[in-house]
Amino acid sequence: MPDMYNSEGYETYSESNAFANGVEAQLPVEGSIPRGYIPFDIDNSTAGYDLAKATLTSPLDSTQVDLTRGKELYDIYCGICHGNKGKGQGKLVKREKILGIPSYDDAGRAINEGSTYHTIYYGKNAMGSHANQLNEEERWQVVSYVLKLKADLEN
Repeated sequence: MPDMYNSEGYETYSESNAFANGVEAQLPVEGSIPRGYIPFDIDNSTAGYDLAKATLTSPLDSTQVDLTRGKELYDIYCGICHGNKGKGQGKLVKREKILGIPSYDDAGRAINEGSTYHTIYYGKNAMGSHANQLNEEERWQVVSYVLKLKADLEN
């Protein structure tokens, strides 16, 4: 098998008529969606936040909500800033690495399912997006846990 020792090189892009310039791969078809990705149709804007707050509700029913799992995810991704009880007193706040994290029971914020999901998906102010770290179902589990923390703080 002499070809195994001296293999012939092929220039994939340059030999195909499918590539416009002969040296670059093609872009995906407009409107295509990557596997495992579910698009979120609400914009990353103040108007989008308000729309989510007014209209977005959890697709999970009471049998699908797992507060234990929500707590685990919250502790990993949220607790470092927001604190284990949702008072905005996480380790980074206590060490003065970041400031200005309000409590979940802050009346001025009046968070709900939609606003919390939107914030997890896109981030808000100094908080970055967690859309890449949590899939849709996990985000809703965290939302359920955040609302439980809010209810605990209000009582």
